[in-house]
Amino acid sequence: MSLRGKGSSLSGPIGIIGGSVAGLFTAHLLGQAGKRVRVFEGAEDFDPKPRTLIVTHRLLEILGDVGKSSLVNEIRRFELFTDGRVARIALRHPDLVIERSKLIRDLAATAQGSGAQISFGRRFVSMEQKNGALNVQLQSSQGATEEAQMSTVVAADGAISRVAKSAGWPAQPTAPLLQAIVRLPKGMSSDTTRVWFIPEDTPYFYWLIPDSPTQGVLGLIGEEGPETRRTLEKFLEKQHLEPLEYQAARIPVYSGWTPVSRRLPGGDVYLVGDAAGHVKVTTVGGIVTGLRGAAGVSEAILAGKPGRKLRDLRRELDIHLLIRKVIHNFNQARYSRLVDLLNARTRQDLEEHTRDEPGGVLWRLCLHQPRLLLFGLRAALTGGSFPAHRGSAP
Repeated sequence: MSLRGKGSSLSGPIGIIGGSVAGLFTAHLLGQAGKRVRVFEGAEDFDPKPRTLIVTHRLLEILGDVGKSSLVNEIRRFELFTDGRVARIALRHPDLVIERSKLIRDLAATAQGSGAQISFGRRFVSMEQKNGALNVQLQSSQGATEEAQMSTVVAADGAISRVAKSAGWPAQPTAPLLQAIVRLPKGMSSDTTRVWFIPEDTPYFYWLIPDSPTQGVLGLIGEEGPETRRTLEKFLEKQHLEPLEYQAARIPVYSGWTPVSRRLPGGDVYLVGDAAGHVKVTTVGGIVTGLRGAAGVSEAILAGKPGRKLRDLRRELDIHLLIRKVIHNFNQARYSRLVDLLNARTRQDLEEHTRDEPGGVLWRLCLHQPRLLLFGLRAALTGGSFPAHRGSAP
């Protein structure tokens, strides 16, 4: 559909701004329920930048066959390194390494198959009430503009959401993610992910995730963009790894639940995915939680009120936040102590249960290693506060 210049008018009851994973899944669920849905994507076509991600098997429980073509590898073991120590965790259910760009294309086809219409080259400009509806202004890369009137708008336009800002939500804290594609070190198995805890470099961790028998991605979450790049380059040099290319993103840092809906004169606005901050702040992973948030928002739109799916997601994200507050200011000695406390039974707990079920894992760990509870309480009382990240992009 071409843009006809300023003043053209389109109508549709539900508009989704942004062709993200969460946005496209929302479009699919609403279209499947018989709703008229339009997705407005700022890019000229679906050619998203590649980014390698690791998720739990829960992805396939949510998406079924839709997610299978994006899989590039399976991870069956984790190696956790800190100060010369290493903890090895064998997973009962393998983690999945996926290519985000492939997943987006598959979800776009699925959404279209459910009746959603996708319009490319439509960049969100502003939103206002007009004629009893939400009037959204969109602009093409050539500068032409159009208006779309909707009763419901879903913001799926990322961590720095222009739709959320237009609807009155405050900006959320974010952090830079940077990873380099590298050749795997000699002798490293392609079914094993390595994680390093080096708190003087990052309050999070480094990771090396194989995406094929010969290469993988080595990355970290930082606090300031330029410093993150320098830190990663130094670590690559220390590991004797040469970056083939880089992948970067800005990730929301969950610091508390944000209400996902807001009623404005003319209609309702909802947030999904990174725009809603639906990210596990322990690992800063947001694919599975973003999909769950999309399912919860779809449920709320169809029922006219939030339901159990959003309540369950909030509870789990809050547990991740509690864990992050405890470990965020760990020094090297505390990470070493944490690894030392992982006895055979607690390692089995980590092998059997995933990070997408934090409540159950936390309970079992404390049950089978009571000293972990005392250790966590001491860390919470003596550690610093969990900071908000607002640095520039890498």
